[in-house]
Formats: sequence, C-alpha cells, structure tokens
Amino acid sequence: MAPPKPAVGAPCNGCGICCLAEPCPLGMALSKRRTGACAALRWDDDQRRYWCGAIRDAEALLGPRWRWAAPLLRRLARRWTAAGTGCDATLEPDPQAPAPR
Repeated sequence: MAPPKPAVGAPCNGCGICCLAEPCPLGMALSKRRTGACAALRWDDDQRRYWCGAIRDAEALLGPRWRWAAPLLRRLARRWTAAGTGCDATLEPDPQAPAPR
C-alpha cells in the first residue's frame, strides 16, 4: 500500500496521488494522454512508494534508440515536476476509495 498523501508543502513521500489523478505536462507527452494516470509512474515494491519514471527509469521510458537522451529527460522531469520542492497537490484522496496498490 502507498503512503498517505503528505500535506501541501511537505516533502514528497511517493503517495502517487498527483500522478494517478492526471499526468503533468511532461507526463502528457510520455503518456500520450491528458487524463488518467501517468504512464510514466512507477511503483517501487521495496520502498513501497511511487516514483516518476522520467526521473528514476528514463532509459526504459525512452527505449534503446533514445537512451542517450535519458540525462536530459531526468533534468527536465525534475524541473517540470518540481521534484524536491514539496508536495503541491491540493487533491485529497477519497477515504471510501480503495488505496492504490
């Protein structure tokens, strides 16, 4: 089970609420969709949390042909997702809904 959503401004804990709700602009490009869960979102069984695949798994997302661009994708993803700046998701999970994973 994923950790509970942190308060806005608190450090990200990998709850995944924001990326499960909708992809960020980069996620839209990677997912080829504007709504629904981001296809780049990755679950980490060992750490029991979600990670942005564009940051943690860029090579796999890009594939062998574009693997050379993984460092650029990681930098872009950190900036576009505001990684390290704290939770900015104002969404609140529905307590009646089943928890992700």
